[in-house]
Amino acid sequence: MAKRVFDLVCAALGLLLLAPLLLVVALWVRLDSPGPVFFRQERVGRFGVPFRIHKFRTMSHEAPHGPQITVGADARITRAGAFLRRHKLDELPQLIDVLKGDMSLVGPRPEVPRYVAMYPPGLREKVLSVRPGITDPASLQFRDESGLLARAADPEREYVEVVMPAKLKLAAQYVESANLATDLKLIGRTVRLLFSHG
Repeated sequence: MAKRVFDLVCAALGLLLLAPLLLVVALWVRLDSPGPVFFRQERVGRFGVPFRIHKFRTMSHEAPHGPQITVGADARITRAGAFLRRHKLDELPQLIDVLKGDMSLVGPRPEVPRYVAMYPPGLREKVLSVRPGITDPASLQFRDESGLLARAADPEREYVEVVMPAKLKLAAQYVESANLATDLKLIGRTVRLLFSHG
C-alpha cells in the first residue's frame, strides 16, 4: 500500500513538474518525423495481465516492422529518437502508466508477450507478482543493451540466451528484497546516471 501511494504521489508530481519538458519533447517528435507523438506497445504486466505501455515515439512511423529488440544504430530510429533514447527521455510518458496502476516507478521492466512466454515458469510467476517498473537493477546494468547486442553475431540469440536470463535473475532478486528504501536508492541511482550520461 505504501509503495502504491508513493508511486501515485511521485508520478503526479513528476507529470506536473515535467509538463513543460514533456510538451517540448512532444512537439519535437511531431515536427521531426510524420506520425503520432506516442508509441504504444503491448507489454505483460502484474499477474500476466497485458497493458499498453506509453513511450515517446523514437522510430519512423513508416518504417517496416522489425525485431522487438533494438540493435545498435537501428535505421528505424529518428533523429529526435536517437537523442531521446540516449538520455532515456522516451521513457517519461510511463509516468502515465504509473498513475493508471499498470506500472510502478521501480520494478522489473515490462517485457513483450513473445519473450515472457520464454521465461522459466518459476521465475515468470515471481517476476510477474509485482507491478513492472520504469527502472530496476537490470535496466541500470544493461543501460547500453542495444550496443551490447550490436556486437553479437546473432543479436536475437544473444538476447534470449544471455541478456534475458541475466535480467530475469536481477528481477527475481529485486522482488525478493524490494522495499521502499531499496526503491529510493534505485531511483537515486537512475537520476544520477541520467545526469551523468553525456
